[in-house]
Amino acid sequence: MKLTHVTLAALLLAATPALARPVAGVEVADTLSAEGKSLKCNGAGIRKKFVVKVYVGALYLEESSTDAAAIVKADSVKVMKLSFLREVDKGKLMGAFKEGFEKNAASKAAALLPHLDKVAAAIGDAKAGTVLTVSYVPGKGTTIAMQGSGSATIEGKDFADAIFLSWLGPKPADDGLKTELLAGK
Repeated sequence: MKLTHVTLAALLLAATPALARPVAGVEVADTLSAEGKSLKCNGAGIRKKFVVKVYVGALYLEESSTDAAAIVKADSVKVMKLSFLREVDKGKLMGAFKEGFEKNAASKAAALLPHLDKVAAAIGDAKAGTVLTVSYVPGKGTTIAMQGSGSATIEGKDFADAIFLSWLGPKPADDGLKTELLAGK
């Protein structure tokens, strides 16, 4: 079972990029391949906390869209890649996921928050240059994989919805990043 998660994480992290564009010095691939699907970069931007640049986020979808609710609702493969521009310790990462759940999926947060313990056990601190990949695959669930660390897979779509709402919901972590992710390019 654990080998399956490692294999899935390796496939997702080794997704085949095609063409790229720079965002804050990070090359963001225009497409990537995941689970046999060709995903398009829907948009990419910088996550800022106050004025500090934290990471470059890129959202990959099967079909481009500018509708946040439709993206979250879609039961299709989707990937969010975070390329860290600075160090962020695991505690702050987990706190950000928890805050995103509470702000954007409050009615389900209590049931979903315990799954974050599984994620916390699998990942480490992010260093500048570390890539964290959040992938949803219908029928398999959401895999959170950190380059140089581990991965965890949470079954079911509710967890995926809550985590993607952290970036695309009514109270996202960063409004500017949400706008860029929804560019539909």
